[in-house]
Amino acid sequence: MNEPDLNNIKVDVETRYIEDQSNPEQNHYVFAYTITIQNEGQQSAQLMTRHWVITDSNQKVQEVRGDGVVGEQPLLKPGEQFVYTSGTMLETAVGTMKGSYQMVADDGSHFDAPIEEFVLSTPRVLH
Repeated sequence: MNEPDLNNIKVDVETRYIEDQSNPEQNHYVFAYTITIQNEGQQSAQLMTRHWVITDSNQKVQEVRGDGVVGEQPLLKPGEQFVYTSGTMLETAVGTMKGSYQMVADDGSHFDAPIEEFVLSTPRVLH
């Protein structure tokens, strides 16, 4: 039904460990992630909600759902991007995050923009 690439949201992630906010002795590891959301589709789309699945190396899973990102519900025209930084806390030095953004396109259609799994890791843990 849909034309190819009518809705195409690309998500890139960069992560970093926030050492000065972390306390490894108390199993408290803080990570920041910067996300670039790029509309590579042929129509505008607005990010309405987010869904994250955060897993630490003890297999403890946190699910996070909420409206928008960093208090915004950005509307991205074709070719536009939105960049934001957020963070999470883990009880282990390594974990993963994955999820999706729930989008609404100009034509009223709803679709998910997947966020591929990425690794959160303290320095010197993974090489």
